[in-house]
Amino acid sequence: MNLQYFLTQVAVHAAGGLIMITGSWYLLKNDIIRYFRKEPAASKEEDKVALLQLRLQAHERMIVFVDRLNPSNLFIRLYEQGVPAVQLQARILNEVRTEYQHNVSQQLYINAASWNVLRKLKDDTIAMINNAAGTLPADASGRDLSRTVLEHVAGIAENPYDLTIQLIKQDIHQMF
Repeated sequence: MNLQYFLTQVAVHAAGGLIMITGSWYLLKNDIIRYFRKEPAASKEEDKVALLQLRLQAHERMIVFVDRLNPSNLFIRLYEQGVPAVQLQARILNEVRTEYQHNVSQQLYINAASWNVLRKLKDDTIAMINNAAGTLPADASGRDLSRTVLEHVAGIAENPYDLTIQLIKQDIHQMF
């Protein structure tokens, strides 16, 4: 093997590598310096703002969830003329469970006590629909089911859906 040829190849490759490293340094120098000089306080403040935005969005979604869970809104969305009560009951239960599953991740940003109230409201809504359907005859219509449920909700002294929305609003006000 020719020593002079070998040393020439080593020098050419070393020079190419040095040129590539130097070029990369000049292209990325500002980004690298900015990354290492980033002040932790500024980053923490940005994180707090981002978290606050996520928490507010979660509270907004929970208000929408409660509104969609309200039986008067459920029946407006899901009722069809001539539908049997059993079929309407199945639709409503599916809708409630789907809405809950869609929003379950929001518990990360909601007060634990409020999340428990939301979960209980969902469970109570399901129980109310099932209980109302259980009191109806087998050939009852969806209209009968909606009337029974809405009369039950109207008979409650304080609307639990409105109370839950008020609780969520209180949580929002406590953040500020």
